[in-house]
Amino acid sequence: MGRIERSRELARRRTRRKKLKKLREMHAEAKSDAEKKEIAEKAYRVSPFAVLE
Repeated sequence: MGRIERSRELARRRTRRKKLKKLREMHAEAKSDAEKKEIAEKAYRVSPFAVLE
């Protein structure tokens, strides 16, 4: 038996938040602008309106 749509939606949200948290930490630790840009592009794919700084 599959998951209910609402629980899938919540699971996606939790995963997205976890991934964005990780990307924000990586962005803060990044030294060069090229690294920061690459991380920002990944964050945009996960959540287009996410703020990294």
